[in-house]
Amino acid sequence: MLESPFRIGATLLLLAAFLFAGRSAAQAPFEPAQLPARTTFYLIWHGSPSGDLRKANAMMSLWDDPDFAPVRAALLDAVMSDAKPQNGNAKMSHEEIAQCATLLDNPFTFGYLPQSDAPSAKPATTGKSAVQPKPTWNGLFFVYDRSGKEELLSKAVLRMRSAEAEIPKLTEITVEGIRALKVERKSGTSYWAETGRFAVFAGEPSVFEEVLKRLSGRSAGSSLADAQAYKEAKPLLSGGVMEFFLRVPRIKDIAAGSESSSPQLKALWNNIGLDTVHVLAGHISLEGARTRLAGAVLGDTSEGSLFDIWSAGQSRPASLAYVTPETVYYNESQINLLGIYTTVKRALGQPGSNSAGLATTLENAAQTRIGMTLPDAFALTSGEFGTLQASPALDPDKRVFFVGIRNKPDALKLIRTIFSDQVAGEQNEGNVSFLKISLRGSQGTRGVAQWNFYHLAMTPDLLLGAAKGETLRAALAHRADASDAALPQNLQVARGQFPDKLNGFTYFDLQRLDWPAVKQNWTLQAKKAAVEAKTPDAEQKAKRLADWLTNVDPQVFPRHLHSLTGASWKEASGVHFDEWLD
Repeated sequence: MLESPFRIGATLLLLAAFLFAGRSAAQAPFEPAQLPARTTFYLIWHGSPSGDLRKANAMMSLWDDPDFAPVRAALLDAVMSDAKPQNGNAKMSHEEIAQCATLLDNPFTFGYLPQSDAPSAKPATTGKSAVQPKPTWNGLFFVYDRSGKEELLSKAVLRMRSAEAEIPKLTEITVEGIRALKVERKSGTSYWAETGRFAVFAGEPSVFEEVLKRLSGRSAGSSLADAQAYKEAKPLLSGGVMEFFLRVPRIKDIAAGSESSSPQLKALWNNIGLDTVHVLAGHISLEGARTRLAGAVLGDTSEGSLFDIWSAGQSRPASLAYVTPETVYYNESQINLLGIYTTVKRALGQPGSNSAGLATTLENAAQTRIGMTLPDAFALTSGEFGTLQASPALDPDKRVFFVGIRNKPDALKLIRTIFSDQVAGEQNEGNVSFLKISLRGSQGTRGVAQWNFYHLAMTPDLLLGAAKGETLRAALAHRADASDAALPQNLQVARGQFPDKLNGFTYFDLQRLDWPAVKQNWTLQAKKAAVEAKTPDAEQKAKRLADWLTNVDPQVFPRHLHSLTGASWKEASGVHFDEWLD
């Protein structure tokens, strides 16, 4: 399972990177065939898509719509407010920020190289044989195609340096026959060069030198394109405006490069079974009106691997019976709680370690609290979790949460034990048990306020929860007459494009939303957040959100957006995910 809100957030976050510009996509300045074989990760942006693609694509046409201007202005304001001026410099204007955003017209490659396998110099010692601490390794690098952006890039770099609280020390050096800058700060040293059509940044001198060599074609070292991990991921990396690649076991290299890394942390990486996950890779592509995020976590999925945390999936999860033609949003995910428990226990429970004692203490405390072992408790759940919303206004009171269960009598007993004296009422109607839970958030001499109650309903296969009892009863009333024919046609079509067994599925009918009512709800929530904010900064952010919501035209959204669908599933090769925004 890949949690759908995370997948949706990742989609929108990555989309934001290319919503500012409008030229044709181009070759990356640093392709996988040029990258060293030991590369830990890279992200390649192939340049902004063409004008024709922008017009055809729903998300981009929304961005370019004149009625969307308040949102664009709000984003610029957010950037300006977060970019606090230093050394007496004025904030950047809207025009300056918009101009800098056009740097995204051009392609770039961003990545990380671990230390080379070559033997390093021995640390210096004193007469007392004192060993010097190992310096923190910073293997980050960045290569940008500055064609046509030379002047703008230079201005942007100078502006950023002058705005820093600490003025860096700049030293001219020559690397591989190229004039470069060594930039020294208290936080560390980096290297920068502008040569030909490239701008190059690196955090280590050896990485900087290696990148410059490979860009010029003078390096004959092995290539990432020949590495087994890349070959395994290559089918996931073609045809997009952006691609990303991460060799998951090499995350240990990043941790090991830190002065703060400890033997316990290194042991945790090994015990958790990170080596069974080979690579995380994927791409974003524009396919007509739709925008797609597709990728996978690949590796050894045999029993006992880290992939045990993901469920094998189902063809028809229990919660699907509650979806009706009125359903606006449905998100369902399946995880293997016993697999997670076993993985965590294996990682923390190594004999003789400090974490082993802590894990045992916590496990015993949990068992005492709930009256059964954690494996027995997890066995009472099916691993299914999700959300369902039938309100076109996205009214929080109409939202239903659900958890899959097994063995209803024992599951109900566990719920009573967990909530103990918080159970304010219980009744049975047929095979459904209703519970009213007191959240005790505002108890006084007159009792608990109504909003301090939460409502649960347990069926033979699901535990449902909602803020209002009538919301639960409405969902259960449909369940009594549920059939495949009751599923929305759009959902059936969306579900049909994925494999039969899924461990995650998202369906969001954006055309069924009452956008003016959604705007009103979100505005009220933003104003409430501003009143309840704990800090001045949080208050200002909430007020800015409320202000731009007030000015935005809600009808601009249904003009372009139709649906958001996605799924994840487990195969012998790993866990795959596929998201579509139409």
